[in-house]
Amino acid sequence: MPLPERPNNAASHMRYLIVGCGRVGATLAKLLAAEAHDVVVVDENPAAFKRLGTHFNGRMEVGTGIDYDVLLRAGAREADGFVAVTDGDNRNVMAALIAQRMFGIKKIVARIYDPPRGQLYRELGIETVCPTTIGAKIVRDRLMHMPFDSVPSFDFGKVSSLALSLRQSEAGLRVVDIEQPGLVRVGAVRRGGHVFVASPEDVLSAGDEINAIVAPEGLSDFVARFATASPDVPIKLTA
Repeated sequence: MPLPERPNNAASHMRYLIVGCGRVGATLAKLLAAEAHDVVVVDENPAAFKRLGTHFNGRMEVGTGIDYDVLLRAGAREADGFVAVTDGDNRNVMAALIAQRMFGIKKIVARIYDPPRGQLYRELGIETVCPTTIGAKIVRDRLMHMPFDSVPSFDFGKVSSLALSLRQSEAGLRVVDIEQPGLVRVGAVRRGGHVFVASPEDVLSAGDEINAIVAPEGLSDFVARFATASPDVPIKLTA
């Protein structure tokens, strides 16, 4: 069933098509629907839609996500974004390519379990998420007592986006005191309920949360500088 016409006063609402109603697909669908977006979920197993619950206000389409006619019925021509999260890499990629090349959907994300294959498809313009890599990083971090949790990093893992709260001992530091050319760049600062773009000469206060983009070569030094045994100084990967 095609997605409904978007109301004139709902320009911020987007139309999303999700292929795969497993745990991830169903959870994502409910999150997007709760944010008042138009959502259609496609799955070849009608029983899978039970994961959406009785209060899901999106649409459901029975069929395979690699069938052009199924995606057409699901509203692919009107979709702003497309997600493929079935259990198979091949199906996810095929569905993503159909969405990209036959329907011209601009924003496409596919779940790929095989890391090398994920990199290949990114080069084709398909954004991928690799649970294998993400899970391995999280286990490594816990195993080595790293002071931050790994999630998908900015620019496909080439750099990390880290957020940390400053201690009293770090009050008075300027942004430029934290940055290192080519290694660390502070992008934004949260102070209370206000977020602002950082400038090199900004003076930081205790409790400020900074967001820093850190290159792999600078990660160890950055973490060592701000890591602490105290639980009130978290460092988390945000991107």
